[in-house]
Parts: sequence; structure tokens; C-alpha cells
Amino acid sequence: MENRRRRNALSRKLKNMGKALKMELREHKSSFLVYVTLRLAVVAVAVLQFWNGNYENVFLCILSLMLLVIPSAMQLTFQVELPPALEIFILLFIFAAEILGEIGEFYLRFPFWDAALHTVNGFLCAAIGFSLVTLLNNNQKIVFNLSPVFMAIVAVSFSMTIGVIWEFFEFGMDQIFGLDMQKDTVVPVIRTVLLDPEGRNVPYVIDSITRVEVNGRDLGLGGYLDIGLIDTMQDLLVTFAGSLVFSVLGFFYVKSRGKGALVSRFVPRRKDRDREFLRIVEEEERKNEQSE
Repeated sequence: MENRRRRNALSRKLKNMGKALKMELREHKSSFLVYVTLRLAVVAVAVLQFWNGNYENVFLCILSLMLLVIPSAMQLTFQVELPPALEIFILLFIFAAEILGEIGEFYLRFPFWDAALHTVNGFLCAAIGFSLVTLLNNNQKIVFNLSPVFMAIVAVSFSMTIGVIWEFFEFGMDQIFGLDMQKDTVVPVIRTVLLDPEGRNVPYVIDSITRVEVNGRDLGLGGYLDIGLIDTMQDLLVTFAGSLVFSVLGFFYVKSRGKGALVSRFVPRRKDRDREFLRIVEEEERKNEQSE
């Protein structure tokens, strides 16, 4: 009996979450239009990949469909309001990274694609970190107040932490599942103390590298193959650049007491009570139960 009661409670909760999520998705017409368009595009790509027998790409499409719900789920769970511009940016970022980047192979076709996405990611994560501090500063129940400078520093730190965690994830996927998420770089020069003839801590330089053989096979790359390090450092550098741009804008936004039009489009705020859709759905359910 107790297990059945728990299952019924869980079922009601999931049902309410589903209703509230639909309301959340439809709240902003502009972001909802983008969401529907991208979702249809992902479904079309999934059907095409399944038809061609690329089942790994089908899994990526399913993952993308789940990720596209994240902005609305965040708003529902944390009771925050994402500005339409921020929500659209996140949706487009997910599509650009998973569908265009991985399935469309934009990472290989356009050398700048990965760097551009990491820059945007740094900007968006800094906006989220900045918003967390803003929400705490405006919360009357919490004694928490940071100056504009420290808010900017927290935004950069939050963004860089997310960037580092992502690089950990890429490294783990490459090591455990044999993928190549940390893309390699062809370089003409290497410096290493391992080749020093005297075994000292002195870098031994090999430059003008045009040909490399591995197990007697010429790689045909025109240089030495760096294994992911340069890619990782470039990703972190552009992430830092993106976060720094937003943090500077956020600093002046706070100094001007919220008058920055650009930053305000990317800073979430606490939801108004009449927009707390999960609470509204639960209250409606309780009223229906009482009326019965």
C-alpha cells in the first residue's frame, strides 16, 4: 500500500512537471519559435542519420532534444526568468555544438568553429555566474553583498570552472571511450627535456619538422602531432576571453544600477509569483481535489 501511494505521488509530480514545462516553453513566443524550429531540424537529422545507419549520430540527436529542454527546465526548477535573448542563445549554442559541430562536422570543416563556440560558452557561463550573485545580492533572506568588481571576478571564476570541467569531460571521454574530443594539432617544432643527451632539465629543440613516422608509417601531416594539449589551452583561453568580455560589461551594468540594455538581456532574474508555473499547476490540482 505504501509503495503504491509513493508511485501515485511520483506519477502526479511528474504529470505536474510536464504541464508546467509546457507552460514554461510557451511563455516567450520568440524563444518558443526557435525551440520548435530547432527541434524539428534535429528530428529531421535524426531520421536521416537512422536511414543512413549512423546510429551514434541518432543518439546525439536524442541527446540534443533533451538538452534543448534545459533552459525551460532551469527556469521551472530554480524559479528564475531567463530573458528571451539568453534562452535563444543557449538553444542555438546547443544546436551549433551537437548537430552542426559533431554531426555536420563543422569542427573539421571550419577551424574557427570550436574556438567560436568556446568563446560564446565563456560569455554565457559568465552571465549565469553573474546572475547567481545578483540573485543572492537581491535576496533579503541572505546577508550577501558583493561590490561590482567582485561580482565580475565571480562571473569569470564561474565561467572558467565550467570550462575546466568540460575539458575534464573531454579528456575522460577520450581516455575511457577512445574518442577524439580533444582535437590534435600539427606543429613544426617540439621542445622536450626527455631528449636532452645529458638527461638534464634542459629543453631539447627539434624544429622545421615536415615528416613524422610512427611504426614505420609516414603520418603525412607535414609536422609533429600534438595530442590535445594545444586544443585544450586554446579552448580555455577563448573561454576566458568570452567570460572577461561579459564581466567587464557586467561591471558597468552594476555601476550604472542596471541601466545596461545589452547585459540586461542576458541576466536572469527571479520569477514573478504569477509566472511560477509549477506552483500554479499544483495549486490547481489541489483545488480540483478539494472540489471533488
